Amino acid sequence: MDKPNDRVELFRENCGTGNHIVEVAAFVCGKDLVVVIEGGTRYHVGAVALAIPRPSLADPNQVSASASVLCVTGHKEDELARNAALQIAAALNRTVTVIAGIHIDDAKPEDLSDLLENCKCVIRSLIDHFKSIRTLISFDDFS
Repeated sequence: MDKPNDRVELFRENCGTGNHIVEVAAFVCGKDLVVVIEGGTRYHVGAVALAIPRPSLADPNQVSASASVLCVTGHKEDELARNAALQIAAALNRTVTVIAGIHIDDAKPEDLSDLLENCKCVIRSLIDHFKSIRTLISFDDFS
């Protein structure tokens, strides 16, 4: 049996305020990354995406990713989870699972726009964070 992980790198960040806040939490799971993106007024699991890095089809010297998604019936976080997982997996060259759940009752288009911008903000922060620690530690240190 492998030795259990005794070092877990946890990252937390949020963007926005009030009903438009979006929060991200992430932790290293061996060589991989588990990310939770929640926001709005009711946090929940709306969709889960798993992205696996691979060479880009357009340029094999670049990293891209492929993703699979499970979405709770009636929820609309599937594209958010998929896009976040693809972006993070390609940027960090790691397998990434994203769990997403964002809700505002009677959301208007401007609510959705604000939430989307705040999602982009937390994803950028997460990628920047893990790219910066890559120079200090290796993901392999966690396996």
